[in-house]
Amino acid sequence: MRLFAAVLPPEDVTAALAAEVAVVRGLPGADGLRWTGRPGWHLTLAFYGEVDDDVVPELSARLGRAAHRTPAFSLALRGGGQFGRGRALWAGAEGELPTLRLLADRAEAAGRKAGVAMGEHRRYTPHLTLARSREPHDVRPYVDALAGFTGPAWTVADLALVRSDLPRSGTAGEQPRYEAVARCPLAGSG
Repeated sequence: MRLFAAVLPPEDVTAALAAEVAVVRGLPGADGLRWTGRPGWHLTLAFYGEVDDDVVPELSARLGRAAHRTPAFSLALRGGGQFGRGRALWAGAEGELPTLRLLADRAEAAGRKAGVAMGEHRRYTPHLTLARSREPHDVRPYVDALAGFTGPAWTVADLALVRSDLPRSGTAGEQPRYEAVARCPLAGSG
């Protein structure tokens, strides 16, 4: 199954972001992007790709230990940015980013130790993907529109192991489906 570790924002946070994204989607040219549906909004910590079913219990256990060693922390979505000359438009984050980066490093290490081929390590950039494009796209107007956005703060209390099922029908606009297969509480979160 196709898996990744993530922080899942709560409902009030995604509601505030959805209101901001509705404005951004009304800007000229926004229909040239593939917008991520609200159910798919998350901050990826580590992407594992296809993981054999027999590896999932070990990965889940290691993620649980990584979460248990990481304190709960405050986070808020703020502003926006892009990757790949506009191929990805995202909302950024503010708050206890060193702890978020530590959790991302631990989630990546958990994958490696469980035997998942992780590829090359990259410095973690906290982001929640809002839209994608197969070709370079000038997303500067959308990044500018998101610049003043700050969502409500929340306490990140757990790490989620998420399964993603990519669209297979070929129907335009079909979204991936996401399912949290495990939730690992952070230290002091409950």
